[in-house]
Amino acid sequence: MKWLKHNYYIVIISILFVILIVSNEINSTHIVSISLMSLLTILAGFHIFKKAFMDVRYKIFGIDLLVTIAVVAAFIIGDLFEAAAVTYLFTLGHVLEKKSLEKTRSALSALIDLKPTFARVIKGNKEEMVALDRLKPEDILLVKPGEKIPTDGIIIEGSVMIDEQMMTGESMPVHKKIQDQVFGATLLQSGYIKIKVTKVGSDTRLSQIIHMVEEAQDKKAHTQKFMEVFSKYYTPLVVLFAIVIFIVTLDIRLAITMLVIACPGALVISTPVSFVAGIGNAARKGILFKGGDAVENLSKGNIVFFDKTGTLTLGKPVLSDIKTFGIDEYELLNIAAIGESFSEHPLSNAIIDAARKKDILIDEEPKNVNMVIGKGIIFEYKDVKYSIGNQKLLSFNVSKEVEKHILHMEENGMTTLIMANEDKVLGLFGIEDGVRSESMNLIKSLKKIGIKKTIMLTGDQKRVAKHISNQLDIDQYYAGLLPEDKGSIIESYNKDYHTIFVGDGINDALALSTAKSSVAIGGKGKDIAMETADVVLLSENIGKLKDAIKISKKVKLNMIQNVTFSLFVVLFLIIGVIFRQVTMSIGMLVHEFSVLLVIMNAIRLLRYQSGGLNEKKSRTKQLHKISPNI
Repeated sequence: MKWLKHNYYIVIISILFVILIVSNEINSTHIVSISLMSLLTILAGFHIFKKAFMDVRYKIFGIDLLVTIAVVAAFIIGDLFEAAAVTYLFTLGHVLEKKSLEKTRSALSALIDLKPTFARVIKGNKEEMVALDRLKPEDILLVKPGEKIPTDGIIIEGSVMIDEQMMTGESMPVHKKIQDQVFGATLLQSGYIKIKVTKVGSDTRLSQIIHMVEEAQDKKAHTQKFMEVFSKYYTPLVVLFAIVIFIVTLDIRLAITMLVIACPGALVISTPVSFVAGIGNAARKGILFKGGDAVENLSKGNIVFFDKTGTLTLGKPVLSDIKTFGIDEYELLNIAAIGESFSEHPLSNAIIDAARKKDILIDEEPKNVNMVIGKGIIFEYKDVKYSIGNQKLLSFNVSKEVEKHILHMEENGMTTLIMANEDKVLGLFGIEDGVRSESMNLIKSLKKIGIKKTIMLTGDQKRVAKHISNQLDIDQYYAGLLPEDKGSIIESYNKDYHTIFVGDGINDALALSTAKSSVAIGGKGKDIAMETADVVLLSENIGKLKDAIKISKKVKLNMIQNVTFSLFVVLFLIIGVIFRQVTMSIGMLVHEFSVLLVIMNAIRLLRYQSGGLNEKKSRTKQLHKISPNI
């Protein structure tokens, strides 16, 4: 098989074949023609005969065995031209097939090519270029504009824009600052950064992705396994059929032709080529399918279960509403942010983040800070005593007006923080787990691609679940659940639906393994979910779930097209042989042509855009927002 890697081998046998055709036209019985036919059969057929022999030793009966039997029989009856033509066409088709298949794995090659070879290591006051395989965790690297980040790390200096498209599939550059995580092979677009190395070699995110894609393209789907079993039994049946034809007709040429014509070449390759191309396309978009089964199962899905926190929502508190009583909103937020800057409670970050978004500088410190566990925080600022927390922290009863606003916020799924001085309530902060911007469009679009029902599963309170469910137009929700409850609910639907579960956390592992198809939202700290799920969305953009489902359905359709076409070709040729309208060499030519058509059909999956023209227009609009000159 190594011969096939050399172009000069194909050139030599092609020249011999052309000379053979000319010589055969002049005189097919001449010693030169006979010698050329024999030489070409041996040169072009050597690897075929060798593989057939090796297959028989391991009790494998494949296409190479059929061709070998046909060529030997053709030699015995003296039909040397047919023997030479069949071996040449089969070999040429195999080479073209191999080159076409390499294109279907182009996404993996692109990922491998992303790897940089050197890194700029800072040692004391000096910079030193070091080979990537010599990097160690804790090394400090300097990365300049236009350079690829050498390996995974944490930013310790600098604020930059990074192109992570090949890693996550996101077309827009991402802003990164100190303490943010960066990944090897992503492109630094502007500014410079210093990073502390966290992972090297096979532990890096890119290496893990490459490994996952390699494994996925080699894992076989149920349909693919069936086709291989079919091929295993098909070959002996064809041989038996050829023997029966010979016994009935006493025409050895017809029986030999049937052996060649019945080769299921396109049929055998019809399923794996579709899966490999589809998995490659998805990998470029930041979607990892863990094998053909993962593609096939997702394509069948008709009901989607969502985890709430970190999946449909951001997984962190966001300030959604502010109500003031006799004080300016800017001033209220400013004082609250100064007080909360000393708090370690997660809700305090929501207020601080909101203040920063409004360009409020938190450059002063509160005095006499007292954190009351389970209630809130008390502090002094400019000689005034303030408190932020729940009603238990207050030394007085709130008015009916304040009570009404608190109730309104809670009915809308928010956690309410009350800010007051010693005399009265100054304002209310409504904090919630913010909904991802892509979640609402996703739920709507799922209905258009065949999803019958959407259900949210959460451990949160019912009022929060109800609010999120109504906001996103989710069909149904279950609240107050433990991890095992999620698994039980999904199990109860498995009988009537092909279930899909989408989650991101450690507590989702059971639900991910219970559903018939599972999708994990990737990102920092989500390794357990990514290991458990069948499909991984490498970015936190949950909108890619729609792309994953559409790609899986497209792959399934492509596979059905290939199988149908391949069966039609085999049937057409067999009928042609029976009516003596198809010769051995013409049949082999049609076979190889059908194999190429099947591969070309699968290669279309590499260019498939799940959003089509609208996706491209949307991306162009986004680019114009960043730079009107583009």
